[in-house]
Amino acid sequence: MAELVPLPATTLRTRCNPACFSFDTTESLADHAGDLGQERAVEAIRFGLAMGHSGYHVFVLGETGSGKHATTFRLLRERAATEPVPPDLCYLHNFDEALKPCLLTLPAGRGAALRAHMQTFIRELGPALGAALDSDAHTERVEALQSAHKAREEGALRELGQACGAEGISLLQTPEGFVFAPTRDGEVLSPEAFEALPEAERHEIEGRVSAWSERLEDLLNEFPGWRKAVRESIERAEHEVLGPAVSHLLRGVREAHVDLPEVLAFLDAVALDVLDSAIKGTMLDEEEDEVAEPEESTRYHRYQVKLLVDHSASQGAPVVFENNPGYGNLIGRIEHIVQQGNQVSHFNLIRAGALHRANGGYLVLDAERLLAQPFAWEGLKRCLRAGEIRIEPPAEAQGWSGALTLEPQALPSALKVVLIGDRDVYYLLMEHDPEFADLFKVAADFDDDLPRTPENECEYARLMALLARGAKLLPIERSGVARLVEEASRLAEDAGRLSLNTRALSDLMREADYHARLKGLTATGRAEVEAALAARARRCNRYPTRVRESILDGTTLISTDGERAGQINGLVVVELAAERFGHPVRITATVRMGEGDVVDIERETELGGAIHSKGVLILSAFLAARYARHQPLSLSASLVFEQSYAPVEGDSASLAELCALLSALTQIPIQQRFAITGSVNQFGEVQVIGGVNEKIEGFFDLCAARGLDGSHGVVIPAASVRHLMLREDVVQAAAEGRFHIHAVKTVDEAMTVLTGIEAGEPDAKGVIPKGTLNHKIATVLAEMTAARHAYSETEGAAGARQHRRRHGV
Repeated sequence: MAELVPLPATTLRTRCNPACFSFDTTESLADHAGDLGQERAVEAIRFGLAMGHSGYHVFVLGETGSGKHATTFRLLRERAATEPVPPDLCYLHNFDEALKPCLLTLPAGRGAALRAHMQTFIRELGPALGAALDSDAHTERVEALQSAHKAREEGALRELGQACGAEGISLLQTPEGFVFAPTRDGEVLSPEAFEALPEAERHEIEGRVSAWSERLEDLLNEFPGWRKAVRESIERAEHEVLGPAVSHLLRGVREAHVDLPEVLAFLDAVALDVLDSAIKGTMLDEEEDEVAEPEESTRYHRYQVKLLVDHSASQGAPVVFENNPGYGNLIGRIEHIVQQGNQVSHFNLIRAGALHRANGGYLVLDAERLLAQPFAWEGLKRCLRAGEIRIEPPAEAQGWSGALTLEPQALPSALKVVLIGDRDVYYLLMEHDPEFADLFKVAADFDDDLPRTPENECEYARLMALLARGAKLLPIERSGVARLVEEASRLAEDAGRLSLNTRALSDLMREADYHARLKGLTATGRAEVEAALAARARRCNRYPTRVRESILDGTTLISTDGERAGQINGLVVVELAAERFGHPVRITATVRMGEGDVVDIERETELGGAIHSKGVLILSAFLAARYARHQPLSLSASLVFEQSYAPVEGDSASLAELCALLSALTQIPIQQRFAITGSVNQFGEVQVIGGVNEKIEGFFDLCAARGLDGSHGVVIPAASVRHLMLREDVVQAAAEGRFHIHAVKTVDEAMTVLTGIEAGEPDAKGVIPKGTLNHKIATVLAEMTAARHAYSETEGAAGARQHRRRHGV
């Protein structure tokens, strides 16, 4: 086996040379478009926006802070600027069915003009109607009609009275009505005088009275018809006097909208309703019953125009982002007011939703916020499926409310919906909602990082220039840019890639800008970026400091010197509030003769996660496959994270657990000056793990606190070397030989570093050299197997003797 030497310091951090940049500060750089490394996602968004077929709505997915919102809005605005402005949306009173307001679409800007014209019409309507009805000519005409009617009734009654008087019958008007009475010599007979008349004469008079009563009844029955004719004449007179007044008021509105047939039809309906209401006197009743109401509800509110969406100031198609996508904010809602204890509504109380404002353009929604709102997701899907936007409260939409409410005419939907969310949300919807795949056929997946090449570093500098100008920060010197590039690689957890988490990058730039301004500088340099990182570390170091103090004072047992069998320093990473910290943890193993069981105490106590348990099972399989192919594995072992009281997850400790197990098996001590991390497969190969930088730095900080003596180090997988972007103090200590990092590819290499004993490889005949680690392991296992067989035979012989004694054999 080749000699295992520590990694050179040059491999521990891939630096960015400021000399590779041709600028002095980012002030001289042109802004980047902001979609660095997102060519695939940009192509998908443009494709989805261009597809005019139904169902091709877009879901933008990616990690938080990847710039997906900014890029999406930029692409949307670029496309929307080239598209026509959608029409204004209005609702009008339905004169046939008041509960079903009519939708009116008008060219952009015409809705506000029509609303203003109708408001002017309403203001002038009352005075104009009053003036027309109070004019002298109209008043005289009505009085003449009424006088003629009165004279006609009186003349008919007078003629009837004269005719019956010639027959000795007088027509009298009493408070109870008209009556006939007999007369003699022009005087009405009293009842006594009438009774004194001969019977024959009385019968004759009664016959005449009865005949004239019938004629009177016939005449009185004609009076309602005469009065109706008079009313009709008065109504015609009012119509003739009001018609020109209303036409005059509407003339300007008609001329302004002569090219819009729907508006002209509405104005005709308004004119008819005004004349009908005025003539029937309902407007007077409304005026008398008028009470204080909101501005939307006036005496003539049905003649108003409810401007739902106004595009008079719009340029291009709308791009709408609804930050609070509740059902009402999304679909629209119908408000109510209380009048005389009852809730009432009318078309002026209809409120537009985000779908209305975005119709003809683009609607952007945050997926998680949308799904968190009751009924909102179902409402959106219903709109997209039906191809129309229908305003209906959730209760009516679900069909479980019997309340009487408005039913506004639906609006045909012509918009593109863009949902923005995490990958988990996208995949959950794709798996659990069958309709999702039919509606959102385009997925724009944003990358988390991009390759770190000289060209991309220069493009990254342009991206920093864009972010700095957008946040109004000081320009950044090339040294500061180089340091930010290095930090981007650390964020990507790969020295060969650059993180596209623009949120984290922007935050660091702002904090560095703060330090630059404190110093009165005109540009941000490397020192300011370092200061910002150091300040952030101080703000967030309570937890790692407490952990380190606990180790230093002996509360938590971690050894960084000496050696011990079955004991090893593993490395873990803790993530709190988006900050990651590494620290060592003691892992111990015990071995005894048994039947091949490896007990994971973390799993048995339900503190071990599924992935951690998988790692333990894998190392058990490796142990059996390598050392017990031709004999039973005659051991039982236990593995545990000492002083660990929280759940353990991940397989990055499986290499440390295997090394501790092999050490306990052979009783070959592990040097405690090392810490180790890595996962292992069934062939004993060491695999890559995450958080390698934080793990190394956590153990380094502990060793530095106790005093570096040049012996301390960390063992990591060779595959993780490309991820190293260690702090400068760690790199400096490695360069000076005070701290070492070893990269291993197999368990054998790891054990060689940890124990200082050659692992030993079998020759062509399968013989392992004596004195090596693997020879020792094979020997111990053979001894355990022999002991187990001897124990079994002894137990078997004792059992046979007992059987013979019991049966007298």
